[in-house]
Amino acid sequence: MKPILPGSTVGILGGGQLGRMFAIAARRMGYRVHTFAPDVDTPAGQISDVEIHAPYEDLDTVRAFARNVDVVTFEFENVPAATAAAAAEFAPVRPAGAVLHTTQHRLREKLFLQGAGLPLAPFRIVRTEDDLIRAVAGLGCPAILKTAGFGYDGHGQVRITSPETALDAWRSIGSQEAVLEAFIDFDRELSVVAARGTDGAFVHYGVVENRHQRHILDVTIAPAGVALEAVEIARAVMEKLEVVGVLCVEFFLARDGSLMINELAPRPHNSGHFTFDACVTSQFEQQLRAVCELPLGSTEQMRPAAMANLLGDVWSKGTPDWAAACAFQGVKLHLYGKAEPRPGRKMGHLTALAATKEAALETVLAARAAMCRS
Repeated sequence: MKPILPGSTVGILGGGQLGRMFAIAARRMGYRVHTFAPDVDTPAGQISDVEIHAPYEDLDTVRAFARNVDVVTFEFENVPAATAAAAAEFAPVRPAGAVLHTTQHRLREKLFLQGAGLPLAPFRIVRTEDDLIRAVAGLGCPAILKTAGFGYDGHGQVRITSPETALDAWRSIGSQEAVLEAFIDFDRELSVVAARGTDGAFVHYGVVENRHQRHILDVTIAPAGVALEAVEIARAVMEKLEVVGVLCVEFFLARDGSLMINELAPRPHNSGHFTFDACVTSQFEQQLRAVCELPLGSTEQMRPAAMANLLGDVWSKGTPDWAAACAFQGVKLHLYGKAEPRPGRKMGHLTALAATKEAALETVLAARAAMCRS
């Protein structure tokens, strides 16, 4: 197959900030970009040449969108599998719809990982009240109950602290198909962002440490300097799923040093945002290279880095003081073009580069605090 060269048109299913940063990378390399999303004036659409506004279920419009591009990729995994299949009638879709089908559903994802012999927390399938009672008895409490499909940033999950609260917990997520996971007393959360080409070439950005607040990523520190075997697990995931593009594997690092896969994300990831400023080739350019069959780029990290998310909460006292953040040497500001700040909504991020990861973390937190002072 021939590479899809600059001057061609790349289609993005999804209009969020990941698509925006992908579009910036694509435009910089001379590609045209079309986006398809249910909303208008999306973060990705603001950067694109053409923005198509339609529901993902409008398959005729999806087909028309795909006819006018040379390759299709996506920027979040909750695009319906039927949408990816309709697009694939007229353009290659990378990663393939089968990858979407597996990773957008927690149960399918866990069964895939289990079948592949990859490490993950003990879990049980819950479809009925009796399933739940048996699952809680088998795994013990506390445990985490998660909806089988369409969950992100802590949505669709609830902690069960005792058997007596289990049924109420299940009702709180709509009494729908779910997965009960054993509670892991982990030391820290890690992730690996990696890319794979159509020829099987594999590159990665090392292991990074992630710290969360309210189930939403708050800070990423790169490099983590621990659990390097996570890279080989990420490689195995990508090969077994036959991913073409970028994928993030999120891990729990247990206190005994063992690794367990938490989730997969078959696209650029929040924990890889630091690569935009700190690496020779960002995760977004890497996605472009992979789906267009160009050689994968160097993932060399030029300096230690830390990334801090900017949620809508930052606007609670009014418009943040952007100048105060930019006054910190080595800090880069990224805003996503979202008009309405809401609590918990990802509006942007800061990245700090420094001589050490500790200094980068200290700087990025200080910059965020400075911009939020009244």
